Amino acid sequence: MTLITSPVPRWRAVSTGFVAGRRLTVVLVSLPMLMTLLALFGRILAPHDPVQPVGGLNLPPGSDGFPLGTDAIGRDLLSRTLYGVQASWFSALLVVGVGLLIGGLIGVIAGVTGGWVDAVLMRVTDLFLALPGVLVSIAIVAALGAGLGNTLIGVSIVWWPYYARILRGEAKSIAARPHVEAARLAGISRPRLILRHVLPGVVPTAVVTASLDVGNVVLLLAGLSFLGLGQSAPAPELGSDTARALSQLLSEWWVPVVPGLAVLIVSLVANLGGDGIRTLVTNRR
Repeated sequence: MTLITSPVPRWRAVSTGFVAGRRLTVVLVSLPMLMTLLALFGRILAPHDPVQPVGGLNLPPGSDGFPLGTDAIGRDLLSRTLYGVQASWFSALLVVGVGLLIGGLIGVIAGVTGGWVDAVLMRVTDLFLALPGVLVSIAIVAALGAGLGNTLIGVSIVWWPYYARILRGEAKSIAARPHVEAARLAGISRPRLILRHVLPGVVPTAVVTASLDVGNVVLLLAGLSFLGLGQSAPAPELGSDTARALSQLLSEWWVPVVPGLAVLIVSLVANLGGDGIRTLVTNRR
């Protein structure tokens, strides 16, 4: 005897898929928040001083008191990784924030003002975009001297043009809408026009663009640190820790792999969070 089951109603399947997608979006958006909390409390969570030898040399992961092992000097890799995650995460957020502030300001002013102001600002932006960003960053850091602060300056100088281009187009589109034209004809001042009518429409695009960029900045900063342009030893930094321990890859693999995996995880969290924020903002529009 064959039992005939009624098909699942279409509306129920659609609603179930919507709820599942909504939950996934919430999970993705929460990842950067969790990473921020981990970076914020990393110094508290670290069981040992990251620059002082506290155990045997090159102890493997799982050794007594050292979940991720120790390095060639006897320093706890878990503590160094937590400190390194804190430096990488907040450095990336700072670079993205500075780039968004400078590029967003230039892009919005150019998009709303138009005319020769738009032409001049965009030609300057195009000049920076034409330069090889990584090489310019390396040159700036080499001129200023190795160090995390100088690395952040070098990356920030070449990072803002992307935001200027994207937000200029968005601001130009919003400035052409009827309500903005009506406000302009009513004699509202340009700063007030930008703050009240243009900026609220630009913010979602700015947030999505910045959130998708954090992972790229994490990788760039780790790459510059890998080349020796980050913090000087013995400060914990993921890229430089990986570079200094490369010679141990075939013998004590965990020493270079642990900080390298931390870079991968931080970048992955940033990218997944950016995708979640993009989905959330897109669905609300």
